[in-house]
Amino acid sequence: MARDFVDLTDAGGHALAAMINDAIDRKAARQGWSKARPDADAPLAGHALAMIFEKNSTRTRVSFDMAMRQLGGSALILEAGSTQIGRGETIADTARVLSRMVDAIMIRTDDHAKIEELAHYADVPVINGLTDLSHPCQIVADLLTVVERGFALPGLQLAWLGDGNNVANSLIEAAGLMKFTIRIGGPAGYEPDAGFIARARAAGGEVILTQNPQEAVAGAQVVVTDTWVSMGQAGGDVHVQAMQPFQVNQALMAAADPGAAFLHCLPAHREEEVTGEVIDGPQSAVWDEAENRIHAQKSVLLWALGRL
Repeated sequence: MARDFVDLTDAGGHALAAMINDAIDRKAARQGWSKARPDADAPLAGHALAMIFEKNSTRTRVSFDMAMRQLGGSALILEAGSTQIGRGETIADTARVLSRMVDAIMIRTDDHAKIEELAHYADVPVINGLTDLSHPCQIVADLLTVVERGFALPGLQLAWLGDGNNVANSLIEAAGLMKFTIRIGGPAGYEPDAGFIARARAAGGEVILTQNPQEAVAGAQVVVTDTWVSMGQAGGDVHVQAMQPFQVNQALMAAADPGAAFLHCLPAHREEEVTGEVIDGPQSAVWDEAENRIHAQKSVLLWALGRL
């Protein structure tokens, strides 16, 4: 049974937990192996993934490519500027064509409406590699990292510092699905999407908004931030000025739980949203988090293709 993964809610809490458990098992089974060696069961042998990039990427591009290799399949990279999408072919027609040629489609784009249209017209699973509204694949990797660090997801205390962007929206969505608390610390006017907040609260997650960074991190087991200005976002100087009080530095981390972990989806602008002493310090889990994009992507792909 093929399934789209446009947002975390498409899978739901039980499937999200299954993805994390599968990722843990597959990662453990690969210890000491070369990076491109297929998993022992090679569950996606003979399958191909088309990856459409309308935004720059390092982790999403490499992790999906390596995920398919490790699952026994293959991946095709389609840059928007070198495909017919860049010359005006509609998303609907692209979906129809690719559905005849590959087994699944991942897209990294700007307008969330594009992935919704792609999913509507495609006959194969469509996976959200990032839109301006949400970033669900990143959150699967983040939750995997949190679990690896020994934290239980139900009842987790998580703090987000900075802009209420796509990553924040998907973390809020996860709070509802996995029943944890997220405190959003950011300046007025930069709040996350109201719809994500309302749905998470209705699902049983606790979402707290504050303009006080100390209040946001108080007792937090996980502290998360992201770049203050997203790709293609206007008003960068204004954003940076507004976000200054929400920089994750050693003083702010000291207000969190003593065993708190620090996460950042990368790339990081050191000495802006996070200081070097934090991102390179003992509480930082960002490099595990980056590697876990591969393991998370594998489980997302297996779920989307009905193998999980």
